Amino acid sequence: MNNFLQFILAITVIVTFTKVGGYLTLRLKQPAVVGELLAGIALGPTLLNMMQWSMFTDQHLGEFIAHLGEFGVILLMLLAGMHLHLDDLVDSSRVAGLSGTLGVITPLLMGWGICVLFGMPTHTSVFIGLILAATSVSMSAQTLMELGILRSKVGIAMMGAAVIDDVLVLLGLSIFTAITSSQSTGGIVEIFTIILQMIGFFTISIAAGILLLPRLTNWIDGLRINQGIYLYTIVVALVYSWAAEVIGGVAAITGAFLAGLFLSRTLQRDRIIEGVSTIAYSLFVPVFFANIGLQANARNITGDLIWITSAIIIVAVISKLVGCTLGARLGGMSLQKSMQVGAGMISRGEVGLIVATLGLTHGIIDQEVFSITVVTVIVVTLVTPIILHRLSKNSLPDNSKPPILSPD
Repeated sequence: MNNFLQFILAITVIVTFTKVGGYLTLRLKQPAVVGELLAGIALGPTLLNMMQWSMFTDQHLGEFIAHLGEFGVILLMLLAGMHLHLDDLVDSSRVAGLSGTLGVITPLLMGWGICVLFGMPTHTSVFIGLILAATSVSMSAQTLMELGILRSKVGIAMMGAAVIDDVLVLLGLSIFTAITSSQSTGGIVEIFTIILQMIGFFTISIAAGILLLPRLTNWIDGLRINQGIYLYTIVVALVYSWAAEVIGGVAAITGAFLAGLFLSRTLQRDRIIEGVSTIAYSLFVPVFFANIGLQANARNITGDLIWITSAIIIVAVISKLVGCTLGARLGGMSLQKSMQVGAGMISRGEVGLIVATLGLTHGIIDQEVFSITVVTVIVVTLVTPIILHRLSKNSLPDNSKPPILSPD
């Protein structure tokens, strides 16, 4: 069987498993993303080890699937941005700022502390703290969209806090790398370079989003191009995602979210959401959720590592919940809504995996610590929609039935 046939067979298996998993968890009154994540874990090395089946001999198959998944999370964050309004995000800046900042500081300190207690080296402990400080609200955004409350104060504050969290974690990662570098002068220059890159990216992207995108969208929509408005939207999201990492030094999902935020101001907003949702949820988003599970191998966690991993998982959940809840509370939110924001920020997702992979590549952490962090990221990502669903569902009116935006 040639490589292309292997690829389409693998995608068929993944999409089928994730959709069945999402349907079953919806039947159990849980978010669809929980079932999709569990499907990925079942297909991964923890249980079925799908990528080692005899029919899959292509060494690049996992890489192709990962790329599809990355495209999926870009579309997901694009849609999340399009469900919000820029004015609402600005209005929640105080809550988002405090929640995002304390949501970085608290996990960083608690993660460093628990690792030191288990005898890990200082630099490794600090780096694990940075991993725990990361957040990825793609799972939470999907859960809130399923509940129909993404545009609530909680959803808006959570998305804003996630952007601030992303910037602070990557800045902290740059500072950590500079401090551990033998060339301290070059490290300091690198820090200022990163800061200037971030400022430049956000300045250019905001200016283009406000001044250029609405006019360009109207022009494209007037052209006779088959499905041109959807193609244009995807291109804008990809350009913003590329610029976010290459120019701004922040995660690609931040760029996709900003693209969606600015496109939400266009007259074509509702039509774009409907079309892009069909593209995203039919293939790419399920592959993204499944791919997270495919990267986890709980079998590597044995002996004393079980206790260390369990402790880090507990700290990962509590630190985000406490830090972000406290920040939202100081920003003026009620305790219940503050806890919803904190619960939505628990997931580390692909951002945590990116930071962990960077640490492994640069020799900051070893394979054993990498396995611990990957399992931690998977577990907290899995529990996030469950906790958020429970807290958010309790706040819905009794006579309301949350709309399910995902086709699951």
